[in-house]
Amino acid sequence: MKRRDLIARGTLALLLGSGQIARGATIVAVRVWPAPEYSRVTIESDGKLVSKEVVMTDPPRLAVDLEGIDLNSQLRELVAKVRPDDPFIAGIRVAQSAPGSVRMTIDLKQVAVPQVFSLSPVAAYQHRLVFDLYPVKQVDPLEALIAERLKERPFTAAPTNPSAAAPAPDPLGELIAQQLQRPARTPTASPEPLPFPASSAAPAAQKTDRLIIIALDPGHGGEDPGASGPSGTHEKDVVLQIAHRLRDRINATSIGGSPMRAFLTRDADFFVPLHVRVQKARRVQADLFVSIHADAFLTPTARGASVFALSQGGASSTAARWMAEKENKADLIGGVNVKTQDVHLARALIDMSTTAQINDSLKLGGALLGEIGHVGKLHKGMVEQASFAVLKAPDIPSVLVETAFISNPEEEARLRSDDYQEQLADAIMRGIRRYFSANPPLARNRAL
Repeated sequence: MKRRDLIARGTLALLLGSGQIARGATIVAVRVWPAPEYSRVTIESDGKLVSKEVVMTDPPRLAVDLEGIDLNSQLRELVAKVRPDDPFIAGIRVAQSAPGSVRMTIDLKQVAVPQVFSLSPVAAYQHRLVFDLYPVKQVDPLEALIAERLKERPFTAAPTNPSAAAPAPDPLGELIAQQLQRPARTPTASPEPLPFPASSAAPAAQKTDRLIIIALDPGHGGEDPGASGPSGTHEKDVVLQIAHRLRDRINATSIGGSPMRAFLTRDADFFVPLHVRVQKARRVQADLFVSIHADAFLTPTARGASVFALSQGGASSTAARWMAEKENKADLIGGVNVKTQDVHLARALIDMSTTAQINDSLKLGGALLGEIGHVGKLHKGMVEQASFAVLKAPDIPSVLVETAFISNPEEEARLRSDDYQEQLADAIMRGIRRYFSANPPLARNRAL
């Protein structure tokens, strides 16, 4: 065989190999994450995918051509993964439109604004192509809080018979409506944080005249499972369960005669970026922000609950710094569209923390830590501090509660139990009441 023929055949082999590489990506998993704010479709593959999207409005749908792949069983699973209660996606269709090209059509329940972006391999994930479908008008969390209240007790129409009794007044509904007109409180500065109380009996609270809102932040969610226990328990699941139990207690509680209301940054299994969690708490004018976690450590012997507040300087311990760095990577795992992320706001939040906010956070942390210590072992008997991104609301006392180490087999089992979750919710509720007994929520005087 002539040298020229060998070179030609070698070149052809290289070209074919290049083509095979271009079409060699294989879909390994697909996921659909519905949420009130947006719905997400994730396509995970062992190589980077190339896509072309076209938005259609009549009827509303998103057509996506996935290049360099063939239809396989994983892609076909998308059809069955759409839930009937998904607020945005009516259904998904997939078909092999041409060799090496798959057409995916996302049928929509309403006109949506898509954001499409790729994520590089991280943690347990390979390449991901993400489709986030947002409504034309973004959900206002304060309006959502009011809507939740109205579902529980809808307004009653006026009686047609003038002699009929008028419906009973709804003071809680009135306070929620008034919340729209009220600026929120500024934390009070204090030179020293309060140590946590030794007794679980809270003193009587002072009288207040408004709705008290507690932002509960179940960590992780959606694409970000958080830490996992030896038996496969996901952090994102147990902390959401604890948050739901705590929400029920908050909604049934009043302080000084004023009703309390819980607001969850996520109330189901979906991902919320760290800075959006802070934004939500500020938008509903929350009085407190409590982020709930159940993290893992390097060894399975680590145990006990911890409470963290923000630090303007260094971390209070090496473990606290390690924990903050780990939690701050949630956006990388959960998947944030960096092209549309409000970078300026995210950067501003890093520098907006105040001494007053940190001092109030330490007081809150101390109250919570003292109560949690009554239901289980504490990892440390003091509130630790580190630079947690989710605690950087400049005007809301904010803490992160590590309820236990899910990496410890015994504590994983406790976290899964209804009884322990109930005890934790009770303890956190007592800590919140204790904090407000010493620091009553007075008139609001800050603007959002």
